Parts: sequence; C-alpha cells; structure tokens
Amino acid sequence: MPIKILPDTLINQIAAGEVVERPAAVVKELLENSMDAGARQIEVTVEKAGLAQILVRDDGSGIPKQELALALQRHATSKISSLDDLEQVATLGFRGEALPSILSVSRMRVTTAAAGEPHGWTVSGDGSLGQSTPEPAAHPTGTTIEVRDLFFNTPARRKFMRSEGTEFRHLSLAVRRAALARYDVGFSLVHGGRKVFDLAPAAGEPQMAHRVGALTDPEFLAKSQFIDEARMGMRLWGWMGLPSFARTQPDLQHLYVNGRAVRDKLLGHALRRAYADVLHGSHYPAFVLYLELDPAGVDVNVHPAKTEVRFRESARVHDFLFAAVHQSIRRLRPDPAQHHHAMPWAGVRHDSPDPNPDRANPVHGVQERFPLAGIGSGYRPHGIASASLARPADAPLGQALGQVHDIYILAQNDYGLVLVDMHAAHERVLYEKFKREREEGGLASQAMLVPHTFSVTDDEADLAEQAAAELKALGVELDRIGPQTLRITALPPLLASVDPTSLIKSLLRGAAEQESRSHFSELADAQERILADMACRAAVRSGRRLTLTEMDALLRDMEQTERANQCNHGRPTWVQVSMAELDRLFLRGR
Repeated sequence: MPIKILPDTLINQIAAGEVVERPAAVVKELLENSMDAGARQIEVTVEKAGLAQILVRDDGSGIPKQELALALQRHATSKISSLDDLEQVATLGFRGEALPSILSVSRMRVTTAAAGEPHGWTVSGDGSLGQSTPEPAAHPTGTTIEVRDLFFNTPARRKFMRSEGTEFRHLSLAVRRAALARYDVGFSLVHGGRKVFDLAPAAGEPQMAHRVGALTDPEFLAKSQFIDEARMGMRLWGWMGLPSFARTQPDLQHLYVNGRAVRDKLLGHALRRAYADVLHGSHYPAFVLYLELDPAGVDVNVHPAKTEVRFRESARVHDFLFAAVHQSIRRLRPDPAQHHHAMPWAGVRHDSPDPNPDRANPVHGVQERFPLAGIGSGYRPHGIASASLARPADAPLGQALGQVHDIYILAQNDYGLVLVDMHAAHERVLYEKFKREREEGGLASQAMLVPHTFSVTDDEADLAEQAAAELKALGVELDRIGPQTLRITALPPLLASVDPTSLIKSLLRGAAEQESRSHFSELADAQERILADMACRAAVRSGRRLTLTEMDALLRDMEQTERANQCNHGRPTWVQVSMAELDRLFLRGR
C-alpha cells in the first residue's frame, strides 16, 4: 500500500485509544482541565457509569469565544508554548489531545463563558467537530462539558467495557484522586441521580484530614500518622498508614508528585523498602502522600495518560522518600492509647474509664502462683535482661502477670490487659539490636568451646569462602577445612543455642542472594533479611516458661525498641484489651 497521511478523524481516534481507555479516563482529563482553569468548584454528573453521559461543570476561567473551536483541535493548548515550558510543566494537562480525542469517540458539547463576557458560547460534534462556529448560550463564568454515548462510533472499544459497577468504581476513583490532589477545590459526584459525595473546599489540616477520611477509609486516619519532612530541596507530607493497617490489596495508595497522581516504580520501591520489615506477607501499606520538588527536576512527558514520571536525579529522590517514611516508622513506639484491640463482642460504650471501682488488684495473687524461681540460676532467654518488679510510670505496657500456654505474656497496664506474643516481640527486639550492632561496626562474636564441623556442597563451600569477611561482620567465623567441609569457630552469643548447621546454610542462602544483587538498596534488603533470619532463630520459642522478671524485661525492651509493634514478618507483637471491653464481656455496668 502507498504511504499516505491519515485523516484527522482517524488520527484523533488513534490518540483516543491511548488517552480514553474508559469513562474514568474521560473524567480524569476533564477534571484536570477544570483544575488548570482555576476552578474552585467542580461538579461531576454521570449516567450508567459514564457510558451514557458524563457532565463536568466548573467555575474556572472559561474559554473565550475566539478560542473555543480551536480548543477542540489536536495539539492546541494554552499551557505550554516552548521546550522550556515542557521541561518544567506546572499544569496537570499540557498535550492538547484530551478534548479532540474524547470528541472523536463520543457526542460532545462544550458550553463556556470567559470572565467579563455578557453570555456564554457553545459548540458540539458527533465524532468530529460538526458545529465549528460557536453559538450564544446562557452560562455563568466557567465551562460545562457534556459527553454522551461514549464509543458510539467505535463499537469494538465499547465491548471491552466491564460491568457498570466496575466502570463506576474506576470513575469514582478518578474523582476521588482529583479531590485528594486539590483540597482548595470543592468536588461533587452524582451517579444516576444519587449524590455520591459533596465536598466543600478544605482549608487547614483538620478539614483536609476530614476529606481524606471521607474519600478513603473511615479507619485510615485513626490508624495513620501525619508526616511533613523537607530537605534537599524536596518536601514529603501527608498521611502514612501504620503497619498494623496494612491491606491485602494496594487499594489505598495515593501518591502525588507536584499535585499529579502517579504510579511510579522508583517511588513505589522506596515506599516498599521503608515498610519492608513491618508488613506481614504480601500485605500492602496504605498512604496518602505528596511529594513536592522543583518541576524542572521531573519529566512528566513520558506517558500518554500522564500517570508516570521520570526524575532527573532519581537516586536522590528515592533516598529522600525512603528516609522520610523509614524514619517515621522507626519513631513508632508501643502506645496503648492508640492500640486498643477491637473485641468482637463490643457493644455499649462506657464513657467512664472505670465504672466499677470495686476491682481488686490481681497482681499479688498471680505472683504467688508464679514464684520468681530460677532468677539466680542463669535461666533466662538470650538477650533479655532482668528487670525490677516496680510499676514504673514510663512503662506503657505495664507489669507482667504470667504466661498463657507459654506462648503469650499477660500484663496489666492503666488501660486494662496487654497480650504479648513473646516470640514475635523478642524477635523484633533482637532484630533491631543486630541492626544497631552492624551499623556500629559488626555483631559481637564469641569463640566456641568446641568448634563445630559439618558437610556442605561444593557450591556452599565456595560461597562460604567468598563471604567469610561478611559473615565475620555478622559475628560468624568459619573456615573451609576440606572440599566439602566447614568449621565454625565463633558465633554471636545470642545464637549460642541455635543449630549451627542450619544457621550457616541459611546465612549462605542469604549471601548468595546478596551476590546476585547490584543495586545498593537491594543489597541492603538482602542483608536485613539475613539479620531477620538470625533474630527469628535466636528469639525465645513458644513453650518456654519465663519468670515474671524476664517477662517484665521483655516489656521494657519493647518500649525502647523501634518498630516494636510488629515482628520482622509484619505480625503484631501485642494487643491492648481495654477495661471497657472487659466490662462489656461480663455485662458490668449495664
């Protein structure tokens, strides 16, 4: 076939394939235009999830009559005019493709009035600009765009649409993301005559937080902390979910770069690393975060839908985001006031902290049933120091009462009862201790009275030789004394009771993983997995009977340990059961 120039209508429909994926994409593009036009109130009304009708009305600057027809032509925009503008885009839209692309696959009408004009003007078209001469129309300052019968002239595209419920979820998310991007703008969404939400402009953190709660999850604000960090010419602020609020799907992850909602692999990796050792299994953190930096340092012209960006100093941006979130997580400490366990039988709420003052203090009786035997005999879990039995004022986790099936520690504090998974809690304490020792020059090592010799494969023996210096930094000293034989001569004291063979083989697997990593952050991830494995092996095991002194010592260690609310695998280490919840269980005060 001969080479020829494509018709404008087909060119626009090809562009629509990139920009107009579904009704939600139409709404996103129109919202961005409204926000760029300085709107302070935007109304979105849709029918049949947007396939039948999408109407977006704003009170922005409007479009002058002489520019109205031009606005519907491809690559016509008021937002950039030179390469310099493109390299530091500060608007959400800039390509000039949205309106002609939408018009090419729908029946569209644009009605608008610029400030100072006596009335508005309107143009419309079905798949192309049929009415190119604007006609007078009554309209206040601002713009209304109506899109009907989306994909009416491209039936194959329409067949790819999902159910009405699915399409509306995507559309609603697009509006919610826009509302989270601009707190100074009011947003309303109506679907099929039903008002989904109506948000007034938010000024100040309390109103902004209220909007976040209304648009995400009612529990999110109560289980998140506000962050505001600025350095290196960048600022990160917003709400980061506590590790205990991790979700099974990445459905509450809103990340904005200079007000633009993005999905970015670099930033996603930084956030995953920051939450790495406090999340359980395949869970995902929740966050609503805003990254601000010089627009000249961000290339937004890398994706037709403008959902991806590229940074000129990617490593610097990655490290800033990681450090800001990581440090915030490190600062978390056990706080019973924010850690109440929701009991399944919760019913009537007591406003009084203690409606039953006749309670007796149960500590003494429990101490008599669990005498402090074994304290002088050296029987103590590795890494847990002894502690006094006083109830210090700065001990939020309270005082130990005993063990439940030699798995959980039961303690009493000012709020009620505390239940601690002793293995999970001790694992976190040891993990943080190992990390501190590594940062301070390496883990302490203790020579074995009798060196341990064992057999390995040729590959494992080779790897042990190569990783000898690194293993020594972890407190493990070993020699290769044969083609398939290793000898351990020293271990960290906390690992004295661990099976040396399984420990070394596990460390060698971790070292092999490190060897395959080249990026520094991936290398750090692998190193921390080795330390986490060591902590898990050294931590006190279920079925181990502890003394009250040892239990209290573990509670005190938890209170002083970073990220002590979760173990290395992201499981909770403790829960708080309040007196009010206990009262409800026994129907007291009713």
